[in-house]
Amino acid sequence: MSMTRVQNFSLSLDGFATGEGLRLEEPFGHAGHRLHEWMVATRAGGEMFGREGGTRGVDDAFVRLFDVGVGAEIMGAGKFGPPGWQDDPAWRGWWGPNPPFHTPVFVLTHRPRASVEMEGGTTFHFVDRPPAEALDLAREAADGHDVRIGGGPTTVRAFLAAGLVDHLHAVVVPIVLGRGVRLWDGLEGLEQQYDVEAVTSPGGVVHLTFSRAA
Repeated sequence: MSMTRVQNFSLSLDGFATGEGLRLEEPFGHAGHRLHEWMVATRAGGEMFGREGGTRGVDDAFVRLFDVGVGAEIMGAGKFGPPGWQDDPAWRGWWGPNPPFHTPVFVLTHRPRASVEMEGGTTFHFVDRPPAEALDLAREAADGHDVRIGGGPTTVRAFLAAGLVDHLHAVVVPIVLGRGVRLWDGLEGLEQQYDVEAVTSPGGVVHLTFSRAA
């Protein structure tokens, strides 16, 4: 049976999944790339960026699960582009002509536009729908495969609050950001709905998996 899942979602010790001051030159604001250095350092992360080598082990294993069995993605407007991208009809995302998704991607925005087909099988669809309705669209497009909720933190939080996430993989990175957008706000008692496991990596991060309890 297909699942709705969050994969490789990094956050700081104080719960921030992105920093403050997002802009074109700083997609994660003052956090820079610190939340994702663990991922880039892996062999799988290196392959994503055209680099040879990298670490193996548990971090690499989790990174390789990113697209396994995924048939569609849902992301928020803030993940697709910097503030104001809706005013630029030429904006097609951060990722160049061949984005790393290779599936239909549903971008949640209050200003929908025509779908954009990219190289490698990625097509961006821009929809103004609440979480449950967006998930219905993504499930249909996924054709029996999993739907990944890709972020950012506001979008992931909304799907968690609505009880729509079957599996959450969160990666706690040992940094303190102090400001930005937090993941856990308003989700008190969330752990009671899931079986939670933690794995510590030699790279210094902690992988938390939340699997919906039977």
